[in-house]
Amino acid sequence: MILPNLKDAQHKAWLYRLLAEIYNNQILSSALYFKGGTCAAMRGILDRFSIDLDFDFVAQKKESEIIKKNLEKIFKNLGLDIKEKSQKVPQYFLKYPSRKNERNTIKIDVAMPPPKSNKYEMVEMIEIDRIIMCQTIETMFANKLVALIDRYEKNNSIAGRDVYDIHYFFMQGYNYDKEIIQERRKASPKVFFKEIIEFVEKNISETIINQDINMLISYDKFNKIRKVLKRETLMFLRDEEKRVE
Repeated sequence: MILPNLKDAQHKAWLYRLLAEIYNNQILSSALYFKGGTCAAMRGILDRFSIDLDFDFVAQKKESEIIKKNLEKIFKNLGLDIKEKSQKVPQYFLKYPSRKNERNTIKIDVAMPPPKSNKYEMVEMIEIDRIIMCQTIETMFANKLVALIDRYEKNNSIAGRDVYDIHYFFMQGYNYDKEIIQERRKASPKVFFKEIIEFVEKNISETIINQDINMLISYDKFNKIRKVLKRETLMFLRDEEKRVE
């Protein structure tokens, strides 16, 4: 995973340390499948830094308490403090030792249950020397497309990184899984693309792009992409609306 700023080296080290321990645990490795920006960045299919760990919960719901206990045992062994946690799902905000005014929190988020149409594959993660189950690229892309609107509907928030990732996935020529869009949005891809185009046109501002993305890529890269990001993303989305049925 690319490190845009040396001050984030400690955060990256803690992310990897925690991730390796999660996948050393047989119970957790069979129940938590890796996904999200950190997963994509570690796989080399996304060119930005990512600060959280995201998983799909693929075990039975009744096993959630066992998962929590195993996770919390790992946190304790690593010396991570739980700042906050959800009572409903395995979701945590963890604090690690850091210098003053530096990043010190890792968020762990678990989707429970994940979309039934999600697909997974075994991937070698060289940086942590583990082979783990991850979302396929097509699954990641489809969920990222939906996340831009879904995040707003659920939390009234917009993440500029969602726009950046969508743009990057299109630029790389990645495909997306239409079944996931249909399952999550209850609409055809054509209807969805019309919806997301309107959403980007109305809601994505320069302020949103500046606040979210500038900490995840280098200054030079950010300076080049920020002026064209919205326009080119809309171009790709409009092309896709015309192409899909």
